[in-house]
Amino acid sequence: MAKSIVIVESPAKAKTIGKYLGPKFEVLASLGHVKDLPKKDLGVDIDHSFEPTYTVIPGKEKVLAQLKKSAKKAEAIYLAADPDREGEAICFHLAEELRDGDKKPLQRVTFNEITKRGVQEGFAHPTQIDQNLVDAQQARRVLDRLVGYQISPLLWDRVRRGISAGRVQTVALRLVVERERLVRAFVKEEYWTVDAHLSAGKAPYFDARLVRHIQPDGTVSKEEIKIENAEQAEVLRVALENAGYIVRSVETKERRRNPLPPFITSKLQQDSGRKLRFSVKRTMGLAQRLYEGVELGSEGLVGLITYMRTDSTRVSDDAIKEVREYIDQQYGAAYLPGKPNTFASKKGAQDAHEAIRPTSVHRDPESIKQYLSEDEHKVYKLIWQRFVASQMPAAIFDQTTVEVDAAAKDGKHYLLRTTGSVLKFDGFLKIYEESKDKGDEDDEALKKKLPALKKDQALKLLSLKPEQHFTEPPPRYTEAALVKELEEKGIGRPSTYANILSTIQDRGYVSKTGGKFIPTELGFVVNDLLVENFQDIFDLQYTARLEEQLDAIEEGQEKWTDAMRDFYKKFSKNLEYAEKHMTNVKRMEKPTELSCDKCGKPMVIRWGKHGSFLACSGYPECTSTRELAIDLPDLDNAELTDQTNDEYCENCGRPMALKRGRFGQFMACTGYPECKTTRRLDGPQKQADVPLDEKCPECGKNLVVKFGRYGEFTACSGYPDCKYIKQNLVGVKCPECGEGDIAEKRSKRGKTFFGCNRYPKCTFSVWQRPIAEKCPQCGNPYLVQKNLKAGPIIACPKDGCDYERPDESAPPPGNAGEASHVPAQH
Repeated sequence: MAKSIVIVESPAKAKTIGKYLGPKFEVLASLGHVKDLPKKDLGVDIDHSFEPTYTVIPGKEKVLAQLKKSAKKAEAIYLAADPDREGEAICFHLAEELRDGDKKPLQRVTFNEITKRGVQEGFAHPTQIDQNLVDAQQARRVLDRLVGYQISPLLWDRVRRGISAGRVQTVALRLVVERERLVRAFVKEEYWTVDAHLSAGKAPYFDARLVRHIQPDGTVSKEEIKIENAEQAEVLRVALENAGYIVRSVETKERRRNPLPPFITSKLQQDSGRKLRFSVKRTMGLAQRLYEGVELGSEGLVGLITYMRTDSTRVSDDAIKEVREYIDQQYGAAYLPGKPNTFASKKGAQDAHEAIRPTSVHRDPESIKQYLSEDEHKVYKLIWQRFVASQMPAAIFDQTTVEVDAAAKDGKHYLLRTTGSVLKFDGFLKIYEESKDKGDEDDEALKKKLPALKKDQALKLLSLKPEQHFTEPPPRYTEAALVKELEEKGIGRPSTYANILSTIQDRGYVSKTGGKFIPTELGFVVNDLLVENFQDIFDLQYTARLEEQLDAIEEGQEKWTDAMRDFYKKFSKNLEYAEKHMTNVKRMEKPTELSCDKCGKPMVIRWGKHGSFLACSGYPECTSTRELAIDLPDLDNAELTDQTNDEYCENCGRPMALKRGRFGQFMACTGYPECKTTRRLDGPQKQADVPLDEKCPECGKNLVVKFGRYGEFTACSGYPDCKYIKQNLVGVKCPECGEGDIAEKRSKRGKTFFGCNRYPKCTFSVWQRPIAEKCPQCGNPYLVQKNLKAGPIIACPKDGCDYERPDESAPPPGNAGEASHVPAQH
């Protein structure tokens, strides 16, 4: 009997959905997109309505052939990729390839959550492919291709080969560069504060800060007292030292702090960055796994959260009902509002998806902790707590502001002020504390405990504390802060942020120090050339308007080809200008006052493969060069010390620490040896050996982790006297000799292969990682893991056997973000 086939993107998602559909359905994975614009050509016919040419992605031919084979036998075809633009485009291209006239039904199904209820709901209401969503994705893809393929060659010619421009990527770089210039141009200004440490007769003692003068008529001056230097601070200290202090006023107000809405994508990325210290990329990878399904013991595979790419705060009525019942049962009636809390979505939000929430609030984080990795649990807990807290009442504080009159001996009166808060009812704070910016006033007030005070009460001065301060520049962007800025300015979409932040780092435009983005010399050069020559395309407001146009296309309010024409008018004009006027940095020679050490001629600044350098103007007769001292930013000591908590490991969230090795400084995760993440600070510096407790089996000295040109390896600390190197066994017995174990090895050219550790007695070796599993088709004693362009698979290496299956242990392919195109050379 013919089955219906269901096609999704990843094997993990296929496995979870297959569990709910039963034997009448076969669930297959496309492993992401199957078609895209060609890599070697522009693939867009500008003269004919920007018609794109799509080709099968290299490496996906076999996947597509298998899908076609299954589709021919199938009773019906259901396309079930993610419910967003990228998912719709995947389904559109699959439909083009699999459609067999009108002979069999081909329908689109979507799930907001991968649970039994969610899957059954999706199949109960199948639809057709949404052409508006496809057009919006196609418009974005064509926009990014035009920008990347037509600007990148210009950068190759004028700056350096291999670099790129991106429609949103360049605007993100612009934000980082402009912030860095503000930081470097900032001039610190000195100012002082004077705090009086006071007593009302019994503890707690408290501090009040000098803020204003009190006029002779008893009114308070409108202007605050500005203390610019130590001399002014000393004059005020002397005046206050022998003053009499009385309470001028006590005012207590009730303040409410309302719960926040459940997460949308950008807020999850920001909160995960601040609280868990996870990168945007890591957060989205973990959320993807929670969405696609996790094995929960006897319950089997279950999707734990709703779809994680959303900008809507909407929550279904069923979920609201469930969470309200849970709050009532677990926390009592006091923590249940009279009616559900509602939240307004931001302007332009797509309400097709719900907010990010647990698929069942009854799966509290502790009850499923044993089934999740440490990091999966952290992200799930964050999502669960935020959702439950969103349906709890506001927290209530009593905030007391006390004003103190200090009467100096010379007859002048000074006003001092302090504020303290007391939590009366914790409300939603019982389970969730939102992340805040450093120095939040509410938090500072909560730390202050004030005694019971009344008007005209006399106070005793215990001490005065004049303190010097300096104004601070605007902070450099962290990942969370840059995501917030991009979101607020309407630039890009949360689903693309991980890709954008990775690209500007991978291209060498920015580096991360202390968790903060700092532009490199290359980043400054590329940004300035692009912003100067493409004033329309890389304008922040114009980029935001383009995002609004893409939303309008998705809603069916605008044709995608009309948006392309409007864009290309501006773009072609900018491109023509840039081709004529963009500075050729490669040929640039900037005069200096320095002289050549060899011939005495003036030195000039030139641009090379690795940045700017000093060279003799007498070249080629004189080839003298010298390193140029780059104007690096002044960094706070806290950003470059072992104790700093400003930078956290993007893989596990633990603090990164500055380490010093034989070849310079590097950042390393403090979670070693569980986490071996390291990051170079400047260029290809080598990293220090990391000692282990394990002893060398040959000489008895400690083993160390070393970092060689091909990665890390474990060897004896007694080198060169002892040359023992520990082999990295993969847990598989040699299938040839049966006595040895298979170990991961490196060839002379640095390529990884797997061979028997009894070499040269046994010469067995393979390029792919072996798995201790018998081939179910031909009986070969082992299978191998292969990483194909189409995705990872497990296959039989024996000639003539074609057994293979998707590797479900590998991470699923993510949604495509903004592509940063580097055109191929012909």
